[in-house]
Amino acid sequence: MKIAVVGTGYVGLVTGTCFAETGNTVSCIDIDERKVNSLKNGKITIYEPGLEVIFERNLKQGRLSFTTDLKEGIEGAKIIFLALPTPPGEDGSADLKYVLKVADDLGPILKDYTVIVDKSTVPVGTAEKVHNAIAANAKVDFDVVSNPEFLREGVAVDDFMKPDRVVIGTKSEKAKKLMETLYAPLVRQGNPIIFMDEKSAELTKYAANSFLATKITFMNEIANMCELLGADVDAVRKGVGTDTRIGKRFLFAGIGYGGSCFPKDVQALAKSAEDVNYDFTILKSVMAVNENQKTKLIPKIKEYFNGDLSGKTIALWGLSFKPYTDDIREAPALYNIDMLTEAGATVKAYDPEAMDNVKNLIGDKITFCEDAYSCADGADALLIATEWPVFRTPDFEKLSVSLNNKVIFDGRNLYTLDEMKDLGFTYISIGRQIING
Repeated sequence: MKIAVVGTGYVGLVTGTCFAETGNTVSCIDIDERKVNSLKNGKITIYEPGLEVIFERNLKQGRLSFTTDLKEGIEGAKIIFLALPTPPGEDGSADLKYVLKVADDLGPILKDYTVIVDKSTVPVGTAEKVHNAIAANAKVDFDVVSNPEFLREGVAVDDFMKPDRVVIGTKSEKAKKLMETLYAPLVRQGNPIIFMDEKSAELTKYAANSFLATKITFMNEIANMCELLGADVDAVRKGVGTDTRIGKRFLFAGIGYGGSCFPKDVQALAKSAEDVNYDFTILKSVMAVNENQKTKLIPKIKEYFNGDLSGKTIALWGLSFKPYTDDIREAPALYNIDMLTEAGATVKAYDPEAMDNVKNLIGDKITFCEDAYSCADGADALLIATEWPVFRTPDFEKLSVSLNNKVIFDGRNLYTLDEMKDLGFTYISIGRQIING
């Protein structure tokens, strides 16, 4: 089947590449000439494990192509995916200007019946707005379908190729059959394609991400209680997570969630509730707690240095909002950098993938290091902000020699308390006992 994908960000590039991998002919369209030229030349523009291999294969075999020309890109496509940015506006609502601009442009250039798919995360009612924008100028029949993505950065290829479920919002039987045919190769093991109306599909995405964000935030609140009561959040997590009604995932305490989805989607759902005069109290609390959690360790770092960070050097391990991605959107590390530098500290940082993105964002505000140990060398303390595997089993003997003080502030609870006690580190984590070295 010939399909088109408008937008080549995380969602668009993964969507287009993975559909090409299942034998479809895919044209990806983007207004960014520099990005399109890079992709045409075989240079992938995001870091996502497993994506580069299938990207190169499908580009070489001619199933995957890139263009800046919308009319050229959609030529012959039976299905057009809209995978465009929906950034939060000042009031928290999702900004639909990119989605609706493409919808306006599509109307006059559609030649045959086409299914237009909202793949972007969009507020309830967007499918109707997109339909109206296209219908204003369209001369052929078309349907607008809501098909939210549930991709986790770092494992997006696996999530796409082996989805837990596929959610499709449409009342059109014609569109339903086309979408069912497209997704059939991905659900051969029996995972469901769930059909529903467009509004329910739109709400499903926001509800799923907001619920996961709530689980994370709830556990962070429990971690804060553990610190006050002298309990251990890891023990509580295991006791809670084995309850099958709750499950063990998304219960790890830390310095909050970040990324492109959870912050934006929670905010957008709260704003949607506000628009219909509903006080979504839980979501407001989730946002407030997460905002505070991001810099939870800063007061403890200040306390360790008797309230004065001027002249101190802090080694920071991890810049991306989570491991296996170079995405730094709403990354807790960035908030910690701001507070540390404002307090007079110097920050040295290392991340396996995200340093270029942070350099582009903040320039020379901090020092970027080649590896974890050069980052720690001469630093007065170590702060861990992202749980990259490379940080899980470091050479502690080498680390203790590199640091001026054997102190670790762990925002991701990577190490056991017994281990830190035996190694003689001062170890301050989230929701657990402080180990004084």
